[in-house]
Amino acid sequence: MTTVMIGYARTSTIDQKAGLDAQLRDLQAAGCTKIFKEQLSSVANNRPELERALEFVREGDVLVVTKLDRLARSVADLVAITAALKEKGVELRILTMNLDTATPTGKLMLNLLGSIAEFERELMLERQREGIARAKADGKYKGRAPTARDQAAQVVDLKREGKSVKDIQNILSISRASVFRILKERREAC
Repeated sequence: MTTVMIGYARTSTIDQKAGLDAQLRDLQAAGCTKIFKEQLSSVANNRPELERALEFVREGDVLVVTKLDRLARSVADLVAITAALKEKGVELRILTMNLDTATPTGKLMLNLLGSIAEFERELMLERQREGIARAKADGKYKGRAPTARDQAAQVVDLKREGKSVKDIQNILSISRASVFRILKERREAC
């Protein structure tokens, strides 16, 4: 079976042309015969070109990325992607880390990196919770700003005055969906 190298390149914005060009150059130099590329934030719920790449790869192929952060946005994301690749019999290669999951060392390193990242995240969340508890005890923690539900009475009053949903939205600086949700809840309560 011939190993096919499939590349995936991503930049967060269309303004990062040089970054995308550098990734494409590195992926071609690594021997990728097909490259999927996109220019959008990893926080976007869907990355269509990554999804296409994951559908395209076949058993024995290698998915190649230049950096880990170009592929995964979190440890959970990394775990899901590597599980999907493993299920298809596809290896992962990360060029800047010289990491290749086709080797036992590469598999170990990927698992260690994932574990360390998860550990760091847990520590950060623990420190955050401690900081919030300390701020609450000192009376400095205010919590989230009031939500649209806190303005329910005003929404109903403005609607009774004959204001449109758009007017209510603008006056109270709340979303259209919030206005409709409040009005619906009030009708159901009557």
